[in-house]
Amino acid sequence: MSTTVCQHALTSARRLGYGGQQALANSRWPENQEDIMDTDVVVVGAGPTGLLLAGDLATAGVRVTVLEKRPAGLSNLTRAFAVHARSLEVLDARGLADELLGKGQPVDRLRLFQRLTINLKELPSRFQYVLVAPQYEVERLLRRRAEEAGAVFRHDAEVTGLTQDGLGVTVTTADGSTLRAEYVVGTDGVHSTVRDAVGIPFPGRAVIRSMVLADVRLTREPPDLLTVAAANDSLGFLAPFGDGWYRFIGWHGNRDVGEDEPVDLDEVRSIARATLHDDYGMAEARFLSRFHADERQAPTYRKGRVLLAGDAAHVHSPAGGLGMNTGLQDAANLGWKLAAALRGVDILDSYDAERHPVGRQVLRASGGILRIATRQGPLIAALRTAVIGMVSQVSPIRRRAALTVSALGVAYPSPRGAHPLVGTRARDLPLEGGSRLAEALRAGRFVLVAPAGAPVPEMGRAPGEVDPAERVLVRRADGGATTLLVRPDGYFADAAPAA
Repeated sequence: MSTTVCQHALTSARRLGYGGQQALANSRWPENQEDIMDTDVVVVGAGPTGLLLAGDLATAGVRVTVLEKRPAGLSNLTRAFAVHARSLEVLDARGLADELLGKGQPVDRLRLFQRLTINLKELPSRFQYVLVAPQYEVERLLRRRAEEAGAVFRHDAEVTGLTQDGLGVTVTTADGSTLRAEYVVGTDGVHSTVRDAVGIPFPGRAVIRSMVLADVRLTREPPDLLTVAAANDSLGFLAPFGDGWYRFIGWHGNRDVGEDEPVDLDEVRSIARATLHDDYGMAEARFLSRFHADERQAPTYRKGRVLLAGDAAHVHSPAGGLGMNTGLQDAANLGWKLAAALRGVDILDSYDAERHPVGRQVLRASGGILRIATRQGPLIAALRTAVIGMVSQVSPIRRRAALTVSALGVAYPSPRGAHPLVGTRARDLPLEGGSRLAEALRAGRFVLVAPAGAPVPEMGRAPGEVDPAERVLVRRADGGATTLLVRPDGYFADAAPAA
């Protein structure tokens, strides 16, 4: 990529208008007026990644249609259960975090392998914990936001193929109908039809088979809120939803059966006793399944006018609970860039340049946790003990582990000579009047934060540009001495001394 997104930031902020009718009025339509688009963007897949992306696009005034092969209203009791701090910040910048907190259980410490505790109370965030909440609650909030912003949903709409040209993409569904859009985003999971249709490979392998997944009730409360344990050639994970139900993920190394093999509560209890040394009186299950974990990543997240996000772009083991979170952050990065492309500022290559390395890092982190937990033998046991001891005793390593799992440590490349803040995550700064940066970001625009009393940089209006009030929100900081330009996804685009 010859030019980074940070170099485009000020230009983009000057040219882009976000939100409502003003944004629609500035949309870029195909030069060939006979090529009328049915919609601006088609999002394939209505999981958390697709729903957040659809909401961001609709908030920016983009016409977006979501295609989902599941029938409307079908319950989605799925594997994801952990919402990490950075994802909660992303949801906070959309006005959803506080409501989600009422649907889950905050956990401020992680207990790993009986000997390592990671304290999340020191995270540099408003959210100093991981929230254990069912994925369907996350989806419910994101779906409501997207619908209220104007996103259109079509269920029972299985995508069977697509073709693209210089102006747009034509999507075909199982009933033979077609939909024409300027861009298509595949958020349709590990078996992505969109990814296959454009010929993007998905290299990797299955790393662990025959894992069991269960939502259970306990008659005895576990001593630790969130526990990961490995023993007796087995792996166990237990976390509370806060409503009386617990999520258990387990694996027994000596039991390698197909995913179609039924799971019963006795098997779950057996793995719990082998790893946690207690089944805590598991008495009822509302959900039981068996699955395998893959480690795969697409070599690119973009091919022409087609992009990938979430599990369609990367998939890994459930260790660390990173899957849904990485997808949500993919969507937050991509949404404003797609809106920019529809208004003539094409910075879409920066999506792959920024998010592909993050996906690779997540694969390494989750894979490392899994291998430490499951591999056996005296050398592996010694290595596990050494790693746990080092992380436990060395504060910088322990802090780095917490920042990695929470995704608060993610930063994007910046141009040479840029301010050190450029490309880093913007903390939720207090603003004058008692508001916060996260609240300002809910408009989906760039936010210029000027120190109290400092002059605000001039934002003139060139021919063809939208009014400054439509492209950048200007707010005053409650303290500080640096003028900050924050991207719509909550990362610094530029920074300079107040003067």
